[in-house]
Amino acid sequence: MALEENPEYTNPEIPEGINVTQQHPLKEFFILLVGSVVVISAAVLLLTSLAGYLVQYVPFAQEKELLSGLNPSWVKSEASDSARQKQQYLQTLADQLAANMALPEDMTITVHYSEDETVNALATLGGNIVVFQGLIDVLPNENALAMVMAHEIAHIRHRHPIVALGRGFAVMLALTSMAGVGDGMMQEWVGSMSMLTLLSFSRTQEAEADADALQGLLRQYGHIDGANAFFVYVAGKPNMEISPLFSTHPGIEERIARIRQFGNDHVIKTKRELTPLPVFLKMDGLQVSI
Repeated sequence: MALEENPEYTNPEIPEGINVTQQHPLKEFFILLVGSVVVISAAVLLLTSLAGYLVQYVPFAQEKELLSGLNPSWVKSEASDSARQKQQYLQTLADQLAANMALPEDMTITVHYSEDETVNALATLGGNIVVFQGLIDVLPNENALAMVMAHEIAHIRHRHPIVALGRGFAVMLALTSMAGVGDGMMQEWVGSMSMLTLLSFSRTQEAEADADALQGLLRQYGHIDGANAFFVYVAGKPNMEISPLFSTHPGIEERIARIRQFGNDHVIKTKRELTPLPVFLKMDGLQVSI
């Protein structure tokens, strides 16, 4: 059987660009970029969703430890004798209210007085509460002040600050880990006053804090008269500039109605008296009436 002759060998010319993709290189880069963003976003979303739930189980002692070694601007005490006198009064009032609000044994409240004219008080990490002179100056009596402070104490009792900030911590932790910038950015974020503007509570959390505060006032004074004084004042000042933090709270009318309903449900037949604020607490001895 004769062998077939080998076909003639040819060396065809390879078309130019045969191994080059027909897609524009920027398109491939864009696809990879979008894919990476989607994966990272999904991871951060999962992390933040879990953080808001799990962070409430962080021991309170560890929450306080988070602030150790830092020097955040919102825990600095005013230096004047007058400021120290006011802070001492506010701390004593907070201690009395806390004793009537069934706080856990390891939970302590620390009040910080600020001479700032911001019309507000706020609760934040580690059992810290900041009370601003601007708030004090618009209140007619101690009962009204006690309602606001008891509300902030209730937020701490229910761990609302760390829950509200939990998602922010999770995002910051994820970003710092990916960027490899270490703990410095995290500490700067925790110590920044601007961080507090991110703090907001849900309507459910606000209702829970209001209910606890009213119970605390009832035990403290035997009645809740004066509890709605601040909110009535704000309702009558629609153009009043207040802290952005307060704007995250439920509507003023809703809170007034909630307080009135509590009063109707807990009618006190004994004589009720409002406790005046000490003169030294007001700026320049200013007194107001509502």
